[in-house]
Amino acid sequence: MRTFAAEIMNSSTQTLLTTVATELADPKSLCGLFHEHRDGDPLPSQPALAEIMELCRSILFPGFYGKSNVNNQNLIFHIGVAIERLYGLLCEQIQAGLCFATGWNEVEAYGNTYATAQDIRRKKSSELSRAFIERLPVLRQTLSTDVEAAYLGDPAAESYGEVISCYPVIKALTNYRVAHELLKLGVPLIPRIITEMAHSETGIDIHPGATIGHHFTIDHGTGVVIGATCVIGNNVKLYQGVTLGAKSFPLDDDGHPIKGIPRHPILEDNVIVYANSTILGRITIGHDAVIGGNIWVTEDVEPNTKILQNKYCH
Repeated sequence: MRTFAAEIMNSSTQTLLTTVATELADPKSLCGLFHEHRDGDPLPSQPALAEIMELCRSILFPGFYGKSNVNNQNLIFHIGVAIERLYGLLCEQIQAGLCFATGWNEVEAYGNTYATAQDIRRKKSSELSRAFIERLPVLRQTLSTDVEAAYLGDPAAESYGEVISCYPVIKALTNYRVAHELLKLGVPLIPRIITEMAHSETGIDIHPGATIGHHFTIDHGTGVVIGATCVIGNNVKLYQGVTLGAKSFPLDDDGHPIKGIPRHPILEDNVIVYANSTILGRITIGHDAVIGGNIWVTEDVEPNTKILQNKYCH
């Protein structure tokens, strides 16, 4: 049966479609925009990474995510099943992500000139998946401090369960802390996808490269931005709309931004930054400092200092 499109298409239209398709397939127009699929080198899957994060949440916060009928008698079974599924998905997705890796040679890394690049990436993905899963107990411990900080820092919170189930900061921090561990292991691309998933879900944008201590929380959360080279200490609290960003981007001789240099703020322990404040550049906000709302900060702040609108206090 002929489709409606086929019935109305004339030779002129067919020629136009062919011309446009040829132009769009021209390699000169695709520099950096085309991922050529090869066997064993698919792109990481967004649905698979979403399932990975659901599995991580069910393992880290059992009963709040995943199976709702868990109890002390069957908990180890449910966690065991989830970890096994997590390991398989991680192996597949990390292998897919490794085709974006730079700075290492598969054959040189393993000393086996007879193994294919696909075989080597498969072995590497298994090693990285195992290393990540070994970090899950530490991840849960750190996230437990974040839950505690959110609960103690909000008079409206009535239970830890409410914080875990409802607060966007815990969802964003779970994705961030998972992504950060993967980034430290050298997994390319996937950590950024995971944090951007949380960004879309919560409005909180945390780069996986940032370093964040324990007992961290963000009240409300919407609009917070934390840059790639931020260093945040322990017991730090941010409010909505806070930006921890870069002041400028040094350029190389060709006019391109220089990658990998520290360009975001350092917040020492016990710092509080109130709503809609912007802190830019590689500056240090000293311990126990308080930055009031709607403040623009581009210079170091001494410890135990309060910066308020039209007021500078010790």
